[in-house]
Amino acid sequence: MNDEIRLFPPKFKKTYHHWMENVRDWCISRQLWWGQRIPAYYFGQGEDDFVVAVNEHEALILAQKKSNNPHLKPSDLHQDEDVLDTWASSWLFPLSVFDGFSDQAFDTETGKILPKKNEELDYFYPTATLVTAPEILFFWVARMVIAGYEYTGEKPFKNVYLTGIVRDKQRRKMSKSLGNSPNPLDLIKKYGADGVRTGMLFSSPAGNDLLFDEKLVKQGQKFSNKIWNAFRLIQVWEVEEIEQPSENRLAIRWFESNFQKALLELEDHFSKFRISDALMTVYKLIWNDFCSWYLEWIKPNYGAPIDTKTHQKTVSFLEQLMKMLHPFMPFITEEIWHSLHKRGTDEDLIVAEWPISQKFDETILADASFLFEIIAQIRNIRNKNQLSPKIKLTLNINSEASLFTTINASLMKMANLEKISFIKKKPAQSHAFLIHSKEFSIVSAKNIDPDFERKTLQKELDYTRGFLENVLKKMSNERFVNHAPPKVLEIEKKKQADAEAKIETLMESLRKL
Repeated sequence: MNDEIRLFPPKFKKTYHHWMENVRDWCISRQLWWGQRIPAYYFGQGEDDFVVAVNEHEALILAQKKSNNPHLKPSDLHQDEDVLDTWASSWLFPLSVFDGFSDQAFDTETGKILPKKNEELDYFYPTATLVTAPEILFFWVARMVIAGYEYTGEKPFKNVYLTGIVRDKQRRKMSKSLGNSPNPLDLIKKYGADGVRTGMLFSSPAGNDLLFDEKLVKQGQKFSNKIWNAFRLIQVWEVEEIEQPSENRLAIRWFESNFQKALLELEDHFSKFRISDALMTVYKLIWNDFCSWYLEWIKPNYGAPIDTKTHQKTVSFLEQLMKMLHPFMPFITEEIWHSLHKRGTDEDLIVAEWPISQKFDETILADASFLFEIIAQIRNIRNKNQLSPKIKLTLNINSEASLFTTINASLMKMANLEKISFIKKKPAQSHAFLIHSKEFSIVSAKNIDPDFERKTLQKELDYTRGFLENVLKKMSNERFVNHAPPKVLEIEKKKQADAEAKIETLMESLRKL
């Protein structure tokens, strides 16, 4: 209960506590023809005429002492014919797996076996983590804990990760009798082993039941394809010793910081046994950040080469990502690891060094987030107005030019812009949008529908007012204000200021319409 041994999820501590506080006699005897015979040896007809010992020789010594009859012979002893229940042997697992009883002493005074630590047991015991099911929390887990303290004075493991039950979409437990359990080998044949692994992990929060859905396995297969296509894209680029573009330098700085932030988040999930959340962190880092943003950012124009520095850094990023993903998808990651560079048999990914967490730049992350928001809005305008991605547009910004120096080149490339103009007044007949209270507009050959623009702005205004209302409610809560860390309060104040500025700008845009 003091977390000397930690249960994941912690909710099972109550179950464990209930069992241990309400222990009842348990029938250890089984009338089976297999198993470990109960080590009780009878030497008379009385109720107390028995001893418990590790073998017949030691039983005889104990029986002679207990009966005060030094003339007792082995033939006078009769061992119980029943066997112990399963758990009586299973609870010794953490000790016996490391040969913990191979060099033991027998205490004739107490009848106890005293294990002597060997090199293996001394190194591995206590073990790190036991993975098992909640229904045997008392029958196996508690008994291993008892045996560990009894025979070594130490806990048998540091953590216990309790898995959920696999259920179908109707929440029924998967079973042969219901016929609702798919054949794993058929799934692997159809979606690949990595696809099946990720599909299971997508839906397996610690300790909760796993609602299996084949769609998730299909998503795992799509993820494999995404990774492989990214690898092939990097491989086919022509590399030349040319000057590294400024937008590529910014992209590299951003991804380095983003990677480090995700690595810290991943390690936090691992430490708390949030395996499904850990996978989602890596999934988003690869699918969204690396494939959708980073590769798009640095991708050379059609037929043009990429500079050596950017290519080398990109290969390095992919290697680091394969390390992060390897615990979840071991097969494709190992394949790509060996395809990126020629490596020997002792240089497999499974034994490669795990990435080391480093500091990251919050400023560059904020700049990139701002950049992505602008690009997303421009692409949205293109889609809504059926403007081809190949058409170069002019972006007007009602702001100081100095605020966009860092991201200008990247914005021109990724949004396919012909020009960025910094103006005080929005041109008539333009498509406008707001980000962080800054007004942007794009002029196109198509006519602007004022009613449509008005509805769009009104919808955004209503949403922002609702958002501000929620922030103000939080800030008016004395308990929240008095107990929240200063950094959290600072974030909420910034949200309030941004929302108020955005509302003012939106209302001005509506007045102009």
